[in-house]
Amino acid sequence: MPHIAWRSSLSATETVQLKSLLAAAVAVDGRPNFDPDGELPGDFRHGEYGLALEGDTLVGVVVRDTDGDSFGRQVAELLVDPAARGRGIGAALLTALLDRAGLRATPAAEISSDTSTETGTDTETLRVWAHGDHPAAAALAARFGLRRVRELRRMRLTLADVELPTPQLRDGVEVRTFRTGADEAAMVALNHRAFSWHPEQGSLTEADVRADEAQPWFDPAGFFLAVDASDGHLLGFHWTKVHQELDGAGAPMGEVYVVAVDPSAGGGGLGTALTLLGLRHLAGRGCRQVMLYVESDNAPAIAVYARLGFAEWDADVQYAT
Repeated sequence: MPHIAWRSSLSATETVQLKSLLAAAVAVDGRPNFDPDGELPGDFRHGEYGLALEGDTLVGVVVRDTDGDSFGRQVAELLVDPAARGRGIGAALLTALLDRAGLRATPAAEISSDTSTETGTDTETLRVWAHGDHPAAAALAARFGLRRVRELRRMRLTLADVELPTPQLRDGVEVRTFRTGADEAAMVALNHRAFSWHPEQGSLTEADVRADEAQPWFDPAGFFLAVDASDGHLLGFHWTKVHQELDGAGAPMGEVYVVAVDPSAGGGGLGTALTLLGLRHLAGRGCRQVMLYVESDNAPAIAVYARLGFAEWDADVQYAT
């Protein structure tokens, strides 16, 4: 079995090894989202790292974010090199994670056999991601008595297959693009109101937005704000993203990154209009396909996206103690 070594940060050599491991996983699983020429994915950039080492070779990793999600639950990423799977490395990493978090596994015989997505409980202290809803991850979770508590769906639209309607804005609403250095506070405040229920999005800060503004992919021309025409008050926004990783057909992949409407401004199709504005922009950027993430229990949003032509692609799952 490998040796599990914990690190508060990674050396340059370990960062290169982790990038290689992520690239190997993407080649086999198609997940997680990762640009080999860019930074580590967000969930792999901070926290503490449990490295599964066979000699000097990294064969797996678990990353524990002790800051937690919007509700204070610790969140972890666990990944095993595809070439080293089936040898108990995932179980070793999960055991080390639970020990590190001061938790114990609940034997499968002591929990319900219902594996459907459940609502999280107040007693949760740790959630672990399984990208792509992999059967091996489900089996490992069942072995350790972890419950399936969340499903984050990924949907995809092929732009050539649909005719995008003209966005219809209700009277008194105007759209402009994001002004870097001026709109962060209002955008974050609206985001909090729209996503107070969301484990990640609900904790977005102005510092997070400014950090994204420094990323190569950030483009204020693709960040649309709906405002009240009379006073400029922010009503909603659609933040798009263009992934430089190709979609398999030689074009960049577009993303409906965040669509938010102030709860007080809901109704009237504002969210749909903002989504269409963003999709038209992504088409103009040369994207042939557009993806998005949506919670599996957000039926109204799924219905809107389905009407626009999006279809389910795959899903990520969180398992909880």
